[in-house]
Amino acid sequence: MRARLLPLLLTAAALALGARPGVAQDAPAFDLILRNGRVVDGTGSPWYRADVAIRGGVIAAVGPTIPGTARREIDVAGQVIAPGFIDVHSHGGSGIFDVPTADNYIRQGVTTLIAGPDGSSALPLGPWLDSLAALPRTVNMGSMVGQGSIRSSVIGSVNRAPTTAELDRMRSLAEEAMLHGALGLSTGLFYVPGTFTPTEEVIELARVVGRLGGIHVSHMRNEAAGVVESVRETIRIGEEGGLPTQVTHHKVIGLGYWGASVETLRLIDEARARGVDVTIDSYPYTASATSIHAALLPAWALEGGLQSTRQRLADPAQRARIRDESARIIDLERGGGNPDNVVISNCGWDASLAGKTLGDVMELRGLEMSLYGAAEAAFWLTEQGGCGGVFHAISEDDLVRILRHPATMVASDGDVIVFGRARPHPRSYGTFARVLSEYVRERGVITLEQAIHKMTAFPAQRMGLQDRGVIRPGLAADLAVFDPARVRDTATFEMPHQYAEGFSLVVVNGEIVLEGTRVTDARPGRVLFGPSRR
Repeated sequence: MRARLLPLLLTAAALALGARPGVAQDAPAFDLILRNGRVVDGTGSPWYRADVAIRGGVIAAVGPTIPGTARREIDVAGQVIAPGFIDVHSHGGSGIFDVPTADNYIRQGVTTLIAGPDGSSALPLGPWLDSLAALPRTVNMGSMVGQGSIRSSVIGSVNRAPTTAELDRMRSLAEEAMLHGALGLSTGLFYVPGTFTPTEEVIELARVVGRLGGIHVSHMRNEAAGVVESVRETIRIGEEGGLPTQVTHHKVIGLGYWGASVETLRLIDEARARGVDVTIDSYPYTASATSIHAALLPAWALEGGLQSTRQRLADPAQRARIRDESARIIDLERGGGNPDNVVISNCGWDASLAGKTLGDVMELRGLEMSLYGAAEAAFWLTEQGGCGGVFHAISEDDLVRILRHPATMVASDGDVIVFGRARPHPRSYGTFARVLSEYVRERGVITLEQAIHKMTAFPAQRMGLQDRGVIRPGLAADLAVFDPARVRDTATFEMPHQYAEGFSLVVVNGEIVLEGTRVTDARPGRVLFGPSRR
């Protein structure tokens, strides 16, 4: 009898000590341990030497030497361990379905993308979020709801005030999107139909979004002659709308307006001093990117869509009026005073035009080499179906002043890119790596700790992502490991399809998605919802 009872007694003793039948007692305590890293934890605090352990998709421990074993241990001595970067302004909402691995972002340490910027988003948002959730993908994604999309769905791309019933419908659509999981409201007051929206109308939607815990993020109405007034408007929307407000991809466009960031940043400082929760995001390039017609034609000429624009251009009197305004824009604003500052990024109807300048188009078309000829080149591109463009008209001094400001975080304004297609702005490949190489290591504009804070904890707090953005036990294990002496952007305006270098490991929700130069088969990305999702 005693012989038969002994195994049972031993099993009971093992269970009392926490062992489980059928499980080896030396089972690893963690899924992954990164050893000997320089931890830059996202808070802005100085880096420190530590191990980081992961279990079940979250950070389980951080310490000088973590005891125990893991299914895998990696020595990252000499490298930085940072939280995965969070891009609060991404146009990747469509491209992610073409490239679910989001290679151009993963290879520069980005683990989370926020879609739906510039007033444009899927609407209704719920079905799009459902489709995103069903897509196995590498990165986390959330979305804003676009004010321009809401307005367009109710009254179209027209320049008129809404009726009381239409405004009520817009409020309902904003509320519906927040309940579906939107993180906030984006506005594109530079674009049709946002440009036709009075400030008071935006504030009405902002109040709905603010009541439901969201944020307002704005591509402002004007980033050239009207940049100061546009910052005032963005502040006003937050102040009267009762919600956090953000100047997105803040810049000053046009040689005659360079230096205006001194005044815009003063306005932001004053607003914050009186209690307005206003912040900024920016990218580290002196060129912007958008469609040729949105950038170079006046907004009134774009009312009603491309077909209406073609009809206006077919009328000699209207064409002459549009030409005058477009020539001014090419001279003083997005054109930077020279048609060669405008470079075509893509044309769906003629791929061979990608990389050519507006000056090249003038020559191809036999147009007069003048600002009026440049306007006619822009008209021709529009009439054929429209093209994307890159516009070199931003001051490096303004860029640095804005990036250095404590209320500024980093965002790309880029896309999830099909490698080799067209000639996109290099920001999609290099934004975060460029900040770390050019503005931290090479020029010392900001410190490493400040840069990481602007890419992680700051945007996480801004978007209400309470479970990530900082290296701390209990938070999501989104991590980027890189060599601070080697990290760099390789994408250029002439050759944009080049991945960032220096990142040896990227982890999303506890799974390795980039190791060395290889994107793994893991697809751990999650949908990140806003605070009012039901």
